[in-house]
Amino acid sequence: MTAYSIDERAKIGGLSLQVADIARIRRFYGEMLGFRIDDWGDGVLALRAGDGPTLILVEQRPDAVPRPRRATGLYHFAIRLPSRLDLARFLRHAVSANLRLEGASDHGVSEALYLTDPEGNGIEITIDRPRSTWRTQDGRLDMGTEPLDVEGLLATLTDDTPGWAGMPVGSDIGHVHLQVADLASTERFYCDGLGLQLQMRYGGSALFMSAGGYHHHVGANTWLSAGASPPPEEAVGLHYFALHLPDQDALGDLVEHLASAGIHVVSHEGTYRVTDPSGIRIVLVTAGHLP
Repeated sequence: MTAYSIDERAKIGGLSLQVADIARIRRFYGEMLGFRIDDWGDGVLALRAGDGPTLILVEQRPDAVPRPRRATGLYHFAIRLPSRLDLARFLRHAVSANLRLEGASDHGVSEALYLTDPEGNGIEITIDRPRSTWRTQDGRLDMGTEPLDVEGLLATLTDDTPGWAGMPVGSDIGHVHLQVADLASTERFYCDGLGLQLQMRYGGSALFMSAGGYHHHVGANTWLSAGASPPPEEAVGLHYFALHLPDQDALGDLVEHLASAGIHVVSHEGTYRVTDPSGIRIVLVTAGHLP
């Protein structure tokens, strides 16, 4: 396979979720997390941070069924906030709103809070530390998991700090973390195929991959899904995630490489679609919105 690296400006462009109860999802993402919600009709909602682009497309399926716990698909997605003060404000809001947090971690490269939406989709609310502070070990990024300094985070707030007023403009989807069936085929697809660079291995059960030296745009693990099959087509959860390329030249180079590597690419209304070895769909786009 020809050596190829994806454009260093590539990033996650958003994702689409299939849901069963769109009213419940609207309340959670709108009232609890503070997304701006545009109702596109026919059971489709577009979630935005202020007047920014669509970050999450929610699509209701009348025939939706629960996703099997061990199926491949989404482990979590990361909503990346613009600043540490935003993360502190969200934490204070979560506590006052009795929003159930399931974890709070310091990964060295980032600080994160974890929760789950009403239909079982894992969510990470996170901020990045400056790249100049990221540590490496043996040529790889050193991303650990330590308890978050919650008291230190809240200490950045004062009585005069404005409260949480909704998802701040500039928030985006920093990464997606996937449940996959097999790490070897996953690494070949995302690194040799899509051209991401491996940033870290976590034992023999997880990989972290990215463009442009970022800590990870795509994480993958087999903790619950080794040897698993994809969920049923009608299952709730991740429908696809979008990989955003900066321009048509970069998108064309990627599509050409994928074709030469024997990876099936489907053209659809100005976008291109591929499926990874675990049945997870990826949409390749240049537009500033989800298809």
